[in-house]
Amino acid sequence: MQILHGLDGLRQLPKHSVMAIGNFDGVHRGHQHILQTARNLATAQNASMVIVTFEPHPMTVLRPEAAPPRLTPPEIKQPLLAAAGTDYLVILPPEKQVLGLTAEDFWAILRDEIQPSDLVEGATFRFGRGAQGTVEKLRDWSAGSSMKLHVVESVQAPLLDFQIAPVSSSVIRFLLGFGRVRDAAICLGRPYALSGTVEKGLSRGRTLGFPTANLHVGDQLIPADAVYAGRCVVDGKTYPAAVSIGTMPTFTENIRQIEAHLIGFDGDLYGKSLQVDLIDWLREQRAYPQIESLKAQIHRDIARIAEFAPAPV
Repeated sequence: MQILHGLDGLRQLPKHSVMAIGNFDGVHRGHQHILQTARNLATAQNASMVIVTFEPHPMTVLRPEAAPPRLTPPEIKQPLLAAAGTDYLVILPPEKQVLGLTAEDFWAILRDEIQPSDLVEGATFRFGRGAQGTVEKLRDWSAGSSMKLHVVESVQAPLLDFQIAPVSSSVIRFLLGFGRVRDAAICLGRPYALSGTVEKGLSRGRTLGFPTANLHVGDQLIPADAVYAGRCVVDGKTYPAAVSIGTMPTFTENIRQIEAHLIGFDGDLYGKSLQVDLIDWLREQRAYPQIESLKAQIHRDIARIAEFAPAPV
């Protein structure tokens, strides 16, 4: 997958490509439907498949207080887009030159300069300054051009509470906000992954006999405070993980942390980049009256995780 940047990168694309435009945060099952449609069209036409996206989200500039937390930082999103068959990824920065384009301006660039053969979008796609561009406008404009518009229907997912939910980044954020990582995985088509750098923490886990990797994830969405069953790959080996998200109520610290105890791992992880998959909600965070009570609970947590998580491989 070749990565291009900005409007100049957009103008370098080969003509008559199959293109999809969007933020694609999560690369969830709805996005995957768009990507698969684009890949099928590109293969049938022996054309390039192009994804155009923003990095970071435009709301980080337009209304920072309302910007949604990421589901997939670039180190997760880009490999997923590549695996879906993307030939060219164009990353548009949220700068005035880009954000100031009206829907009509952006359409003119596509029609006259980029000239894709096909454009694949979801029904709720919006673009241009003030999000004034809609699928309805694209239908009207593309009808008078050589470009074909393909509108992909939304994907529905059956959740564990028997509700049927439309798959979207917003729905996944809602589910993670309540710790429903199994439902989030249903919508994503894979477990939700936290990606970050291991930093020096308070060393409470090591003191208790359960050393943990203290993960800093930047602006990625952190699920609800709880203990989760997870997994993590280190140097090609997959380890089950007990993942604690919260403020360590037993010790009355108020620093919210993500701590992953990799079961069976013995080594130094400081400074390393890790990706931790969250497989299931295990229990809520709570304060224990004695340290020994907390240690006993951690032993039980690890035993439960071992029942369905693989040994290191």
